[in-house]
Parts: sequence; structure tokens; C-alpha cells
Amino acid sequence: MLYAILAVMTAVFFVLGVRRDRRRVANAVWLGLTLVFGFLWLVSRDDLPEWLDSALGYAVAVAVIGAVLVLPIALIINGVMMLRREGRSLGNLLSLLTGLAIIALGAVFVFALTSGRTWVHAVVGSLVLVAAYVAFLFVSLLLYSIIYGKTGRRTGFAAVIVLGAGLVGDRVPPLLAGRLDRATKLYRREVAAGHAPVIVVSGGQGADEDTSEAAAMRGYLIGRGVPDDVIVLEDRATTTEENLKYSRALLDERGHTGRTVAVTNNYHVFRTAVLARRLRMKTEVIGSRTASYFWPSAFLREFVAILAKRPIPHVLVCAVVVGLYLFVVLV
Repeated sequence: MLYAILAVMTAVFFVLGVRRDRRRVANAVWLGLTLVFGFLWLVSRDDLPEWLDSALGYAVAVAVIGAVLVLPIALIINGVMMLRREGRSLGNLLSLLTGLAIIALGAVFVFALTSGRTWVHAVVGSLVLVAAYVAFLFVSLLLYSIIYGKTGRRTGFAAVIVLGAGLVGDRVPPLLAGRLDRATKLYRREVAAGHAPVIVVSGGQGADEDTSEAAAMRGYLIGRGVPDDVIVLEDRATTTEENLKYSRALLDERGHTGRTVAVTNNYHVFRTAVLARRLRMKTEVIGSRTASYFWPSAFLREFVAILAKRPIPHVLVCAVVVGLYLFVVLV
């Protein structure tokens, strides 16, 4: 009964949080807690039908095997693919490193089970608890990011902000082309509805780029039939936060006060929305499709970036959990 009460309470907080502002990271945490307490309530019941009880047991077994064996191998394979297709960088290494970390943690856990030393149990147990907390946050943010990307307003925008991504020389690569194609569809939909939104293309020039991202994006849009006079260039931004901040400044200069939508890739949608909220921008965020092989490393990068914005609460939670665990084990 306790789990049922907790599940209902966290579900209420989740609904209230979404109604207040869909762009809150706390919404993802409340969603995750609702699912955890709901599952615990379900498995703790004694009156479940036999078929459902068996199905839950099989589901747990499959989830454990998948997390311990299938997931790390899949991440390692994805990491190798990222290195071959996208080049060597820390961001492209994330899925490979995560897969190796899961395997290493599993090996250390097995070692701890065979060891009779208390300090080994204490250290390994602490690592497992921290890993479990990080995994909970990751799954919660992943699920809520999908929900956020599939919901929300899709029409009635006075301005469309397209966030830049890296160029290949002066050429728009497929990742950025997907954002521009999505923005073009939004523009045409608004025109068909009798509106005339402006499109802000935002992105500066990198050291390895022959032109600014904004200029290349403008050329791409014109080539797809978008009128030049509705395109506004923002060619200074080098980060997502700057994309939003500088684009808003340009729109303010032009007196645009209507609804605004930012377009990026689907893995990047929720972090962009979080940043827009922190900048106090009333902006929807819509995502374009991303190649499936690019998703794991890309979302891992987004996850790290979200945690890095406010690390102290997560450090405190881990410290409290590990402290309680060590007290039980050692004292």
C-alpha cells in the first residue's frame, strides 16, 4: 500500500510540474519515481494473477540480462561505429566508454561477491549505488525527452529559430540539413495558414569552417524555395545557449512578440527547452530526425550536459545515499 501511495503522490507532482512548465528537469525525475514506485507496488502485491506474476518475473530477468550483457555490447559496437563515421572526439567516444564502464562495474561487482572483506563490499556497493542513481536519472530523462518531443504546440508561430551545427567546409551536412528541412516544413505550414513567420538561422563560424553556419543555412533555405526576405542571420553563436540568446535579441530588435519555436535534432530537444526556460524564453522546441547510430552518443552527451548545469544536487544525493550505505555496512 505504501508504494501505491508514493506512486500516486509522485504522479501528482509530475502532472502539476508539466502543467506549470513542460521544460523542467524535475518533471523527468517525478516521472521516473512514479514508474519505480508503480512497479514496486505491482510486484509487492500478493493477489496478482499467476500469468501476470510470471510475466513480471520474465520481464525483470530480461531487463537485467539486457542491462548487464546486451546493453554494454551494443554501446561498444555503437561507439566503434561512431569513431569510424564521425571521427575521434570525446563526444563520439561516450557510448564506447559507457559500455566499457558497465562491463567493468559488473566485473568488480562479481569480485566483491567472492570477497569476504568488508571494505571491498563497502567500496563496490558505493559504486553500484552511484551507478544506479545515474542510470535512474538517464532513463528518466530519456523517457521524458521522448514525451516532450512528441507533445506540445506544432503551429501558430511568428518566428522559427534554427540552431546551427557543424559544417563540412561550407557545405551543410545531413545533421544540419534535417533541422533546416524541418524548419522549411514549419514555414510552409504557417504560410498555408495565412501567417508569415521569420526564420532565424543561428550559428557562427568555426575554425575548420569556410563560412558561418548561418550563411550556409541561409543558402540552403533559399535553395529550398524559402524567400530571402524572411531569413534573419545570427552569425555569432557558438553554443546552444548563445543560439537562443542572440536569436532572441535579433527578434526583439525587430519587434517580434509572437510565439517562437526553435528547431534542432530530436536528441537535443529537451536540453534546448531547459536552456530556453533558464533564459526565460517562451519558446517551444521541435526536433528533426537523427540517424539511429548517432542517437546513443548524442543523448549521452546531452545527459552529461544537463547534469553539469546543476551538479551540486546530484552530488549531495549520492553523498547521502553512499553515507547511509557505509554506515549500515561498516557500523
